[in-house]
Amino acid sequence: KCFAQPNYANLLAEAIHSRRALHPRLAAGRVAAIIIRRLSNRVIISIYTAQPGKIIGKGGEEIKKLHEEIKSLIKKEVAINIEEVRIPELDAALVAQNIVKQIQQRVSHRRAMKRAVISAMKIGAKGIKVCCAGRLGGAEIARTEWYREGRVPLQTLSADIEFVRATAFTIYGTVGVKVWIFKGMA
Repeated sequence: KCFAQPNYANLLAEAIHSRRALHPRLAAGRVAAIIIRRLSNRVIISIYTAQPGKIIGKGGEEIKKLHEEIKSLIKKEVAINIEEVRIPELDAALVAQNIVKQIQQRVSHRRAMKRAVISAMKIGAKGIKVCCAGRLGGAEIARTEWYREGRVPLQTLSADIEFVRATAFTIYGTVGVKVWIFKGMA
C-alpha cells in the first residue's frame, strides 16, 4: 500500500522480492496475509498469522534475522509487525492452507473440506463454500467437488466475503483449492 510515485515499477519489484523472501521463512507460522505499507522514509510490514510464536522465535531470534534480511533487500528503515489472527477458522487463507496441508498428507479431500465447513460454521461464519479441483484422490480424470453451508452471496458488493485460492502439490498432480467465507453484510 503506497501512493503512486515516479519509480512505482521499482517499488513494486522490491515488494515482490521481499514477499518471495518472506514466504519460505514464514511457511511454518500459518501466515494469512502480508501487508507492505510504504511511508516517505520507511516501510512497515504487517504479518498476520495464526501462530506468532513460530515467526518470532525463541527470544525473538527469528524476527531479528528476518528484519536484517528484509532490510538488506529494501535498503530503507523497516518495521515488522506481527499480528495474531484470533479466529483462524474464519480466515479464508488459513482454511485453504489447512485443506491443502491435509490433501498433501493424503487425507481424503472430502473429509478435509467437510471439516473446514463444519468448523467455520460452528465458529460463527454466515456461510462458507469450499471447492477442490484436479485429480482428486489420484483419479485418472480430473474433476471438481465443492461443499457449501449457509449462504454465500456473490452477486452483491455489500457482502463481506473473503476469497482465497491455494494449490496442493501431490504426487499425482496439483489440486486447486478455493475458499469463500461470508462473514455478514458490510
